[in-house]
Amino acid sequence: MFVAIVCCELHLPYSGSLKHKRRVVRSLVERLHQRYRISVAETGSHDLLQRAELGLAAVAGDERELRRLMDELRRLIDDEEEAVLLGWEPEFLEGNA
Repeated sequence: MFVAIVCCELHLPYSGSLKHKRRVVRSLVERLHQRYRISVAETGSHDLLQRAELGLAAVAGDERELRRLMDELRRLIDDEEEAVLLGWEPEFLEGNA
């Protein structure tokens, strides 16, 4: 069993209110979860208008498959028009099943 944990930081340059920020972040979180069935949550920068921190976690039986998934997740986040990906720090863990 392999686990990937990612902390990513986003800049939301068009966000002028917390309401707008939350709409963008919630939409991204829901898309990531629905499309890839991963665990994802906003984990920091809650009160900042133009910053967001997301935590993502995924489990797979094969490390190569998990790394490919992480690449797809990063591409999807990079393609978000209302957010700029500032940081992407994946950690890969191996556990015994």
